[in-house]
Amino acid sequence: MKSGWAASVLLVGPPTSPRVAGSRRIELSDPAEPESRQPYHAGFGTARAVGPELSRLVDSVRQFGKQSVTDLIQHYRAAGYELAGIGVVVGSLIEPERIGNEHIRIHALEGRLFRSVVEEAAAGSEVPCSIWRERDLYAAAAEALRQPEQRVRATVAELGGAVGGSWRAEQKGATVAAWLVLALGVPAAPSRRGKTAFR
Repeated sequence: MKSGWAASVLLVGPPTSPRVAGSRRIELSDPAEPESRQPYHAGFGTARAVGPELSRLVDSVRQFGKQSVTDLIQHYRAAGYELAGIGVVVGSLIEPERIGNEHIRIHALEGRLFRSVVEEAAAGSEVPCSIWRERDLYAAAAEALRQPEQRVRATVAELGGAVGGSWRAEQKGATVAAWLVLALGVPAAPSRRGKTAFR
């Protein structure tokens, strides 16, 4: 998850030999409304005042972002994938109200907003959703997959070889989250059962 967008990766197959079936960027804020990318910011490090403009921007994110995620879910279902879960990678799970530094609190508010948009779209589409903190991601995967962390990192890097285009930290994180969803409690399934993840 980023401010206004997310990297999405569709992972399919069993946890022992997953493969990437899709990778794309999805917009969570309306590109025609640039301020909705950081709705809680009035300027660098300055909070937007509570009022009609903030409410309008937050509502815009909720509507646009939810539709983007819902459209992606529908796209994969129309292609024949049975989505069994969504994994979301976030920077922090701290409640913004507990953060004293205003600039950090603004980012936390935006992080919570964009995360909630994905969670609401997943719930509306009846797809389970799991959340991981970025700093915990690879350790959690190593434990769940019973592999050394370096092996997990190497596999994720190799999975990107089949993908045309960018394979940066955002796509790698989304892949690890999807792999965790594959590994944690989902029974063996046909090869077109997929897990999509956002980072």
